[in-house]
Amino acid sequence: MSNSNVSLYLDPQIRDWVLFPITLVMILVGVFRHYVVLLLQSPPKKVPRAAIREQRALVRSQILRATSAESPIPPTYYKSISQHLSQAFSNGTYLKDGPPKGDSEKSTPPNPLTDPAAMDGMMSGMKTQMVMMVPQMVIMGWINFFFQGFVLIKLPFPLTLGFKSMLQRGVATPDMDVRWVSSLSWYFLNFFGLNGLYRLILGGDNSADSSRDMSTPFAAAAMAGPQPGQPQDYNKLFKAERDNLEFAEGLYSWVAKDVEDRVLRKYGR
Repeated sequence: MSNSNVSLYLDPQIRDWVLFPITLVMILVGVFRHYVVLLLQSPPKKVPRAAIREQRALVRSQILRATSAESPIPPTYYKSISQHLSQAFSNGTYLKDGPPKGDSEKSTPPNPLTDPAAMDGMMSGMKTQMVMMVPQMVIMGWINFFFQGFVLIKLPFPLTLGFKSMLQRGVATPDMDVRWVSSLSWYFLNFFGLNGLYRLILGGDNSADSSRDMSTPFAAAAMAGPQPGQPQDYNKLFKAERDNLEFAEGLYSWVAKDVEDRVLRKYGR
């Protein structure tokens, strides 16, 4: 049976030669890989003016729709802008390659595997993931080889038995108090707990965040939304946006409509 009254007394050298080195090594490795990722990142490529125009036209239409319910634009100007965008989307005016030729419905977006820009983005992501994962695998192997079975620290707050498997990995002792932490578990606690320290040292947008190590490049790509390097069929996006603009015109209301009467009623005139 488990006896929570049993006490352990740790040699201070365990603190000096095991606990502190593991923590220090993980902090230094996180800082090191942050700067390695910065060195591996290639400078952003310049986007052609036509491509920027294509993207900004879609954003302009989305902003116009988002403010249609209480629009600050007078009705005449709103209708003029909406019809102009609808006509431009229908004619393909803002497409970077010009208006589509032939049957545009059968056109397919380019294959990202044949796009050099997309391939560069995929390779950059692979290199970043390798820099993230390889140091953690080396550190785990180092801890397992040199410090396997060590008990390092006792947490100062009570815990339930459900935390025993998480805090005492590699130490098969059912009678030990759940608050004692093994060397391998200390590695995992630092793995997830040093992110706040990295944000304090390196800033919020740092590459030392350990949570990024939990996903492979393929899983991260599947969970993420469309990236700037991935091709999009703006011809289809513009046609869908044209329908959305027509729907937003029916919901349009001017925020300054009858403003004179509202001001007079507010001040009792």
